[in-house]
Amino acid sequence: MMSSSVILRRSFGVLGRFSLPILNATTSIHPVAVRWLSENDGGMPRIKRVRKQLEELVGAQKVWSEQQQDRSDLYSQLAEKQEDLEERCMADSYQEAVIPLGEDPRCQEKYLNFYKTVRIGKIMEDLDTFAVWISYQHNRESGAKATPLVIVTALVDRIDLHEVEIKYNRDIKMCGSVTWAGKTSMEVTMHLHQKQDGVNWKKLIGARFVMVARDPDNKGAAFVHPLRAQTTEEESIIARGKKNKQLRLERSEQSLLRSAPTAEEREIIHKLFVDTLDQRSASFSTRTRPANAVWMEDSKLKNLLICFPEQRNLYNKIFGGFLMRQALELAYANAAVYSRRRPIFKSVDSIQFRKPVEVGDLLYLSSQIAYTERNYMQLRVHAEVVDPKTGERDTTNVFHFTVKSNGPVPPVQPKTYGESMLFLNGRRHFLEFLRENPEESVKS
Repeated sequence: MMSSSVILRRSFGVLGRFSLPILNATTSIHPVAVRWLSENDGGMPRIKRVRKQLEELVGAQKVWSEQQQDRSDLYSQLAEKQEDLEERCMADSYQEAVIPLGEDPRCQEKYLNFYKTVRIGKIMEDLDTFAVWISYQHNRESGAKATPLVIVTALVDRIDLHEVEIKYNRDIKMCGSVTWAGKTSMEVTMHLHQKQDGVNWKKLIGARFVMVARDPDNKGAAFVHPLRAQTTEEESIIARGKKNKQLRLERSEQSLLRSAPTAEEREIIHKLFVDTLDQRSASFSTRTRPANAVWMEDSKLKNLLICFPEQRNLYNKIFGGFLMRQALELAYANAAVYSRRRPIFKSVDSIQFRKPVEVGDLLYLSSQIAYTERNYMQLRVHAEVVDPKTGERDTTNVFHFTVKSNGPVPPVQPKTYGESMLFLNGRRHFLEFLRENPEESVKS
């Protein structure tokens, strides 16, 4: 078994050897430039071991119970203001881990799909675990056996998938660091690579999560260590993190739930409406489906899950990675039925964790095609929990997936005003995907 000293190393000074890039297509890591701290997998912790170390770090309950552990003695370790916390650099939180697909047949079986490639949903679970681990390393105090902080995923800002065929029988290496820190929140950027020819590493996935720190009982915010740059490159990375936060605020203010569509968007919706009118009837009420199109109301797929203790996280809530995997796999099925082709996930974005899901809740997942263009589909999965004891319903998450097909897909056609807003919202997410991945604009 690997010692905890290996697992908990901070890797000071690593950025001089391996720089963590800003997450976008133009600054992605070139395969030959990747230099790992642990060149052989034996010196790198497995993601399963990382989960175990997390359980020990936060003092997670071994057996589920409705009664939460008493953590009141940890409040004295919380900082009263951020200025009381020392600045940290990116090297302090930089971590590496391996998904041992190349050497562990049991691991292969869990990650393998029926195309003999890797299940993306399982990767989502690992990313969520790894983001929490990195966040704790940024805030880890020397000599402390337990942490007073509860760190949870607030938002999955972006996950971009750069490789279609992820091999099921070769190790995947993960690396990441805190790339921006506010007062109580952090941006964590992660990258996944796989060795292709025995020498070069190929980038598979880039991900950006927003994590928040809470008090020991998860009832209020807690301060995190500030982040400082050591190089001009790190200054650029931190500046990008700050800009990302501003962009999220702007998107929230421009949301169709708050603001009317733009003039361009109104033109699009009007044309879609006119295309469904029966010109022979000269009526606004008689609607016909355009040739080859599919009504949006006919593009849905639903699922219901019972949330069991097995799926809980470190804090006795349902694990966010599990929710992401379930939503992604429902979206996969929805896209496959709609297009009648193999769906290829290209991007996940703007997954906000609005409310924790409790053990015992009923989780309703509803997927639908929100937007189509060429051979792309934009899917929206709405997650809602129902407390079976009270019947109370709450939205917990809305997931957005950009999916590609190997051929043209039928255009989706909204019929109602509400569906038109879903269409426009899907279009906005798709355009954001193209901005982040400009090479996709010229692909068909």
